[in-house]
Amino acid sequence: MNTTANALLAVGASPVMAHAEEEVAEMTAIARSLVINIGTLSAPWIAAMFKAGEAAMRLARPIILDPVGAGATAFRTTTARKLLAELSPAIVRGNASEIRALAYDERSTRGVDSAHEPEDAAKAADALFARYGCVVVTSGAVDLVSSAGTATRVFNGHPMMPRVTGMGCTASALTGAFVAVNPSPRDAAVNAMAVMGIAGEMAAEHSPGPGTLLVHFMDALYLLTEADIRQRAKVRES
Repeated sequence: MNTTANALLAVGASPVMAHAEEEVAEMTAIARSLVINIGTLSAPWIAAMFKAGEAAMRLARPIILDPVGAGATAFRTTTARKLLAELSPAIVRGNASEIRALAYDERSTRGVDSAHEPEDAAKAADALFARYGCVVVTSGAVDLVSSAGTATRVFNGHPMMPRVTGMGCTASALTGAFVAVNPSPRDAAVNAMAVMGIAGEMAAEHSPGPGTLLVHFMDALYLLTEADIRQRAKVRES
């Protein structure tokens, strides 16, 4: 939560990390988007996720679901699928194994890490869109954004990024910030993943290892300019 909050602050968003069932509906009412991240699961937290999601649906706030570790355990997979089915998120963002686990009866063999590449989940992403109408972002070396039969690939990023814990969660958090101000969930997702990747590339230029990468990544997000994005963005649509 600390990493994602700092990343949101760096891009000018205003994050609140709330998980108490007693306040999440009220907190959602003053937010412009809701990110549901299942990284830490317990019965009270799950109840709070549904309560926040129900408030977001009533108030027409876009919901972003991060199904962390779906496929690793039955508990995670069942919870993620139920959230997806009942809360109608605008965007689902996960790694390839998580996306496949949501679409198919498939178990990951690597816990919360992906055992697949984004292209391995392309059909699963299309199936999720057809079933739930959500934009699906599959993160990896090349990020895949699937929506309405179209696929957008974001080639930005750096191989060191997966060695820093919380980068996937940060991608979901940034997506929440972008969709809060962009009425198109697809465009918001593409833009968020491009900014995430560009910041990672810029950070890697000054980082000998993953420890310093995180520090430079936060600085890169904060210092990122429109010129940087225009010069570095590598986005392809098909």
